[in-house]
Amino acid sequence: MAKLKIRTYPDPVLKKKTAPVTDFGPAMQKLFDDMIATMHVSDGVGLAAPQVGISQQIFIACPTMRHGEEHVMVNAVIEKKSGTVVGSEGCLSLPGISGEIVRAKRLRMTFWNRFGKKYTVELEDFFARVIQHEMDHLSGILLIDHFKGAKREKMIAQYESAKAAKSASKL
Repeated sequence: MAKLKIRTYPDPVLKKKTAPVTDFGPAMQKLFDDMIATMHVSDGVGLAAPQVGISQQIFIACPTMRHGEEHVMVNAVIEKKSGTVVGSEGCLSLPGISGEIVRAKRLRMTFWNRFGKKYTVELEDFFARVIQHEMDHLSGILLIDHFKGAKREKMIAQYESAKAAKSASKL
């Protein structure tokens, strides 16, 4: 399994709407495995295909961060949301920042697994938050898009500062 390059803001692929997956063949299985490896190496709880430069409706979710407990979700659709809860979120494509975001507490969704088998599940709490975050990526919505005005500008400045510090440390 290869570690893929995680695309960071403002890479244009992160703002594109994704296309459905129709092929679950060997190349796609390798992509799933590479995305899982990339998510774990990056200490993420989720990773969407646009974050690795692929505009397809694929994401990996692993709220426990434990190897072997990853969920490959393809062509996912959230059918129902209920309740609301505020929680802190970060993003592998915007390292160094986080923000409090209102999300649904519970959701029902349909998706296809890595082998093309269809599932409908009900999720809540942190797992539901991870799903909603990754689903945003499939629609070209980033963490910072949940904020407006001065708050958004402050987050972008914080991200740029973290990015510059990281670049300077590599010299």
